[in-house]
Formats: sequence, C-alpha cells, structure tokens
Amino acid sequence: MSTEQGAIAKIWNWRITAFCALILLAVTIAAVSFGPISINFFKVFKTLFDLPGGSTGQDRTVILQLRLPRVILGALVGSALATSGAVYQTVFHNPLADPYLLGAASGAGLGATIALTSTNHNLYGALPIFAFLGGVLAVFTSFIVSGKFFADPNSLLLSGIAVGSFATAIQTYLQQRHSAALRPVYSWILGDLTSASWSVVAWSSIYIAIALVILFSVAKQLDGLMLSDEEAYSLGINPKRLRIIAVAAATLATATAVSASGLIGFVGIVVPHLVRGLTHRVTNRSLITIAMAGAAFLVVADLGARTLLSPAELPIGVITAFVGAPFFLVVLRNRRRVSQ
Repeated sequence: MSTEQGAIAKIWNWRITAFCALILLAVTIAAVSFGPISINFFKVFKTLFDLPGGSTGQDRTVILQLRLPRVILGALVGSALATSGAVYQTVFHNPLADPYLLGAASGAGLGATIALTSTNHNLYGALPIFAFLGGVLAVFTSFIVSGKFFADPNSLLLSGIAVGSFATAIQTYLQQRHSAALRPVYSWILGDLTSASWSVVAWSSIYIAIALVILFSVAKQLDGLMLSDEEAYSLGINPKRLRIIAVAAATLATATAVSASGLIGFVGIVVPHLVRGLTHRVTNRSLITIAMAGAAFLVVADLGARTLLSPAELPIGVITAFVGAPFFLVVLRNRRRVSQ
C-alpha cells in the first residue's frame, strides 16, 4: 500500500462513532417529542426507557404507536441508504455514486407503479413486495447485461444506466395509461414515512440488519478496493468477489429501504461525504459511523417534513433534495478542481 493510501486508511477513531450515537439518540427523542401534539422531552425519554414519571394515556399512545415506529423506520432507511452510498462510491471509484446507481430506484419505482396501477386493489397492500422485487431484479438484470460479472465495473455502471432508463420508460407508460393513480405514485416517488408501523419496522429491520452486518464485516477489506486490482490481490483481497458481495448487500439494503419508504434521494451522497469531510478520513472503517449519521440525518429530515407546514406534511424527499442538491453541486465542483 502506498504512503498516501496508508494515510487515508488509518485506524478509525471510535470516539467519533460514540459521538454520532449520542446525536442519534438525541434527535430520536426530539423527533418523538415534536409534532402537532408536543410532548415534554424528559417525559418522552422516561417513556422510551420505561422509567417512572413517563407519559400515560393518549400521550403514551402517540409516542409508542405513532411516532416511535416512524422515527425508527426513518433511522433504518437513513442508515441503509447512507451505508450503501458509501460502499458504491468505493466500489465504483466515484464520489458521486449513490445507492440507486444500478437501477434499483427505477426498478423499485416500476414495481410500485405496477402495484398502484393494477386493477386488482388487493395488490395495493403488496406495494413493498413489488418495489423490493423490482429493485432487486433491476440490479440483477444490470449484472446479466454487463456480461463480465464485475470484470469491468464501468460496464456494470453503464448497464445499470440502461436498465434504469428502460424501467423508467415502462413506468411512465403505465402512469399515462392509469392517470387516476398518478397522485399516489408521485407521493411514493417523493418518499413517504406516513405508513410506518411496527409491522413495517419488523420486516424491514431484518433485511437491513443482514445487509449492514455483511457490509460492516467486510469494511476493512473494502479499503483495498481504493487501490488497483493488482495491489488488492497482493494484500490477499479478491476484488471481484468482494465487489459482488458489497454490491449485493448494498442492493439488499437499498431495495428494502425503498420498499418501506419510497424513493428518498441524496442521503447516500450527502452523509458519507459529510462524515468523511468532518473527520478527514475516507476509510470504510467509518461505515458504522456513516450508518448512524445517515439515521440521524433522515430522522431530522422527517421531523422537518412533518412540522414545517404543520398540520400539512411535506414529502421527505423534498427536504433531502433541498439539502442534498446544493451539496451535490459542491462535491461536483470540488471534484473538478482536484482533477484539473
């Protein structure tokens, strides 16, 4: 490993992770406290940890049955998208890569549109399943179309763009054929946590946890993908196999997040760059910290979505785009400066 790469991949400072965990706890309690019905911060804390003096009656129901599932789902989705974005940026050597790079967003959008535009109303409840399958199938199709199965990451990237464009075309056709379903489709596309419940949290947490555990377990090896394949082999790393494992796990996390909350953009770009910029470390050993930061970011974004225009509610994707689009332009500008 070169001196420069060795400096980049230096040991992660776990105090940063502990600090992010405290921030996540604080914003979680704040998000549960604020809303159309404001509840005392300390009462929320006591209720969540089952301490004496917690809320009772209606306030307890609001905390445990309405707001807490939504906050937890937001944290799960945020951690999944942020971690997947960081992994994609490493795998494709592209700081502007996001979790939807290989057609997962377009495939999930097509799956959701099929469920929403179907004449069989029983499919409405199966929207998460359709979105999940659509995202996974789109990424799998990108692998098949690329032909070389990660012998060339650029081929896979171009395949993902083509598959995503094709899925978007079919989705647009279905929307035009079923104009009455446009509103729920667009609502889903802009991101939505209003349907959060403990059942949604339960099934989504399983798949996201599996994906994140896999990514955390290979985090140190992912630093080897920052080098050339020859250098990675010299360190005992099989870059092709590692890329497949990383992309598969990131896709599982992304597809699950999308199926549970719709399409929420920019989380996978903003959070990894924010963490790496503040800590001046780009090592993948920061994936746990990035996951926590992503969870906190989306919880705060959702809090803004449901309070800024209260009692009306903004799509959460509008909030993340409002923050993420300027951030994306800054990253793009900095990248151009470095390349010059």
